[in-house]
Amino acid sequence: MISLHQVSKKYETPAGVFSALSNVDLEICAGEFVGVVGKSGSGKSTLLNMIAGIDRPSSGAVTVAGTPIHEFTENKLASWRGRNVGFVFQFFQLLPTLTVAENVMLPMDFGKTFPLRERRKRAIALLEQVGVGRHADKLPATLSGGEQQRVAIARALANEPPLVLADEPTGNLDTTTAADILGLFRNMATQGTTVVIATHEADIARVIDRRIEILDGSVVSSQ
Repeated sequence: MISLHQVSKKYETPAGVFSALSNVDLEICAGEFVGVVGKSGSGKSTLLNMIAGIDRPSSGAVTVAGTPIHEFTENKLASWRGRNVGFVFQFFQLLPTLTVAENVMLPMDFGKTFPLRERRKRAIALLEQVGVGRHADKLPATLSGGEQQRVAIARALANEPPLVLADEPTGNLDTTTAADILGLFRNMATQGTTVVIATHEADIARVIDRRIEILDGSVVSSQ
């Protein structure tokens, strides 16, 4: 599903060149639930951004489902990402002036993946699936952090992406809610979605298929 070959990412900073990733080789199978772990600044988020096509490698190749996304133009990359990747952010990034249902419908509106008349029905179904259907017509600010993260997951699933990426999805949640969110990701992978999460969570071994450890921009273990 995912193949990174000799992927490096360097950023120019006032202090000089910063290497966020260094010659990363990585393979992730379809339907696999992978946890990317490492300290803050280790390169976890940069790695997810490479896979999602949010950022481009300075060198190396990123291939997703046989598609060399590092070769795409920005427009083609945006179109590909909208249809193939669901991204869950740590701070939810829900639009505050749209209702919960409208937030979930947004990717469908951009991607035009479902007919207009079906989009709200699908949004409600996804919200029910993650346990917040009753909040469909509320604004995000009226929901708890855990509920907003569930909405963000429903939004990530809007276009039925084969790949879901999540950057510290439980970082702002209590222990019980975090366990529930990890359970949702486990269910997705069981149903065939490839799921990759970047996390500080130590207690993820029980839900993931494989743990990838990253340190100073390099993969140091994968098991």
